[in-house]
Parts: sequence; structure tokens; C-alpha cells
Amino acid sequence: MKIVLLSGGSGKRLWPLSSDSRSKQFLKVLGGANEPKKSMIQRVWAQLKSVGLSDVTHIATSKSQVEMIHNQLHAEVPLIVEPERRDTFPAIALAAAYLYSEQKAGLDETVIVLPVDPYVEEAYFERLKLLDEALNRSDADIALMGVRPTFPSEKYGYIVPGSTGPDGLYADVVRFQEKPSQAKAADLIEQGALWNCGVFAFRLGRLVSILRGKGLPLDYDELAREYKRLPKISFDYEVVEKSERIVVVPYEGQWKDLGTWNTLTEELSDNLIGKGKIDEHSRNTHIVNELDIPIVVLGLSNAVVAASPDGILVADKEASPRIKDSIDFDQRPMYEERRWGWYKILDYAVTEEKYEVLTKRVGIAAGKNLSYHYHNKRNEVWTIIKGEGDFVLNGSLSRVKSGDVLHIPAGAKHGIQAVTELEFIEVQNGSEILDEDIVRLHTDWNEVCKLIE
Repeated sequence: MKIVLLSGGSGKRLWPLSSDSRSKQFLKVLGGANEPKKSMIQRVWAQLKSVGLSDVTHIATSKSQVEMIHNQLHAEVPLIVEPERRDTFPAIALAAAYLYSEQKAGLDETVIVLPVDPYVEEAYFERLKLLDEALNRSDADIALMGVRPTFPSEKYGYIVPGSTGPDGLYADVVRFQEKPSQAKAADLIEQGALWNCGVFAFRLGRLVSILRGKGLPLDYDELAREYKRLPKISFDYEVVEKSERIVVVPYEGQWKDLGTWNTLTEELSDNLIGKGKIDEHSRNTHIVNELDIPIVVLGLSNAVVAASPDGILVADKEASPRIKDSIDFDQRPMYEERRWGWYKILDYAVTEEKYEVLTKRVGIAAGKNLSYHYHNKRNEVWTIIKGEGDFVLNGSLSRVKSGDVLHIPAGAKHGIQAVTELEFIEVQNGSEILDEDIVRLHTDWNEVCKLIE
């Protein structure tokens, strides 16, 4: 059995904390009142480890999320990286090619695919193990897992089951119903319908056969090169709905999609995260503040106030899902997590001489390092404000600490490794400041050390 976690999404419904570069699964807001906060992906990975499934699990993701996954989990977590974002069918097809050509998995291997960010109990992951058995017993093309509904929701799709198999392990799927009205949802629940939680299992050979039928390569590297040839369509439409026999395994237990502020705040242990204050006249109100300035809420109930370097949201909780349709800001992310730490953009300006100036605060975890690289169009000045590190400039090594100022002209090769947790203010200036203006020479610090004079 192999498990594939799908990690994607643009995160617009949890703006301003989430963005194209930091989707909702990476927001560190979950956990007890006196515990370090963890993200959804950290929570799910810990649950998989607890039930003994992490060793058979891969994360399918886009290139833009690789460094953040490594930052929040560890560099050894197995990833299947798609060249560009498309849809769930291309992502799962690429994962199947990886398991087949790189992992040498057999055609009879059961592959279970699920989202990376469900808010569930460990029993949910224990239940995944039954999907393999359901496929074996039923000889179905696809096995789904459906959640027993707790209320008639208009937000979820429904699976309508028919006759049950031996021991009630599974039921045949009669049909699907996408996001019905509340009245229709109540009728579906009376018929025994289950919420579709986006979990499905299939034999690897089924995807291999589909790829062959489309004339696509089965080798992972070749398919990655021809990724644009894959239809941009969901797995449900391309595979599930075209399957002759589908069965569903029911799950009765906690399951939530924490995809909006009103659902996410229901699971937060603190009404206040970050700097701020909520007065006693504010009921069911949450502040999630990533800024260094305080937020004060007075007499405002059933609201969420979220603040990050990308913006500030003040919304009635019931209205908060509409944020997805309201966000049309075309701006670079102001905060990002990387494999080595994080950075936050503090200011951007263009001088009268048409010079661009970008100011960042950069944090590097102890033992981590920036790559050894250079820029062609910008100069940089780094002011160390916390910790110690080893700084290399054009092959010359020096130990730097809080208070040191480092001047890096355009074209100079440079990199830094944090000896202790390190922070510095970086001021970039030049005729043109672009993310693409970087030539990386070495990422491994051991390779950089070989160049030191």
C-alpha cells in the first residue's frame, strides 16, 4: 500500500495569512494553549507516523512548496514534485508514474490518495487501511472513503451508497451529488449519503493503463517533461466518474475542512494569537496577528481579525468565505518560509534616480545556510541583528555576529551559514530587483567550504 498526500491550493480563503506561496496547510495556528503552534501539514504527518503509515507516504506538490515542506517537516520527507500546477488528475498521474518507475511498485499495489490538510482524529488514518481490503473484496475500480454527515451541509459533495458488501465493510456507490441545497442535503442524509472527503484508492495498474491509453510515458522524468500534455482536469471527472464499479468505505468520526476563517477559528485553542487584546464585550471573536504591532478589538462579536505582512482582514465570520472572491491584489508575497528559515519584506521604494530599494528581515535556523550565489543587477547590505554565522564573500570566510554590517556588491559571490539562530536586515538596491536575478553556485555548505581560501 502506498499513500499520496496532495499538497496544493492557493490559500485565498484564509488570506492574508495564506497566499500562493503559503497555502493553508502551512499556517502554524493549531495546538493547545500552552503548546508550540503547528500547521495542518505538521499535524497530519505526526498522525501518519503515530499509526505507522508515514513510511509508505509521499507528498505530491508543486515546486513552489518544496522549501516550505522541508522547513516544516524535514528534508527526508519523500516528495513527488510536479513541474507546474494543473489539477488533481495530472498530479496523481505523475505520482503514479513515480511509484511505478522510481519506486518499482507493482501493478497490483494499492494507491490511496487524500488531501494533505484534513482536520481529523487518528482513527481516520486507521480507517485508510481498510480501503485496500475493500478493493480486494469488491474487485472495484475505485474505493472511496465517505464521512458520516453530522449536519446537512451545502459546502460538501455527497456519495449516495447502495447495497453493502460482506460485514458492512463497504457499499456500492449509486451516484454523486455536488454541493446540494440544505434541504436536498437533509434528504440525502436520510438516504444514508456520506460526505465526499476526497479520499480514493485504486490499483496502480489502473493509472498505468490510463497513461498508456493516452500515449503518455510511464517513466516519471519523461512524464514530467511532457506534463503539459496531461489534461487539466480533476481526478474525479477523468477517472472516478468513468469507472465501472465504485465502492465506499464509511468513516464515522471527526472530519473538518478548515478552509475558511469561520471553520478554522472553531478549532483554535486561543482567541488571540499574536500581539493584541479582545475586550470582554466581544463574543466569539478571534485575532490572528503575525505583525509586530498590537491589534485591539472592542465590542465586536462573531468576527475574525487576521493580519500578516500581506494585509489585514476584518470580517464577520459568516461572511469570511467571501474573501476568495474579493482578493484581486497582484503583489509579491511579503512573507515566505524557505528550507533554511524565513524572510519578511519590510519596505519597497523607487528613488528619484529610478533605483529600486527593497528591505527584508531574514531569519536562518541554526545549522542552516543560504546558498552560495551572486546577483547581476543589485547590491546588498546586510546588518546582523541576532546570532552568529559564517559568512563567505568571494571565497573568503569570516565569523559575523550581531552589529556587523556586510557590503555585497553586484557580482560578488556570497553565502552564509547560521552557527546560532541568525537574523539580519537585508537592503537590496539596484536598477532592477527581480527574484530571477540570482545565480546559485552551491547549496550544500560543505561544497562552499571547499572553495574557501
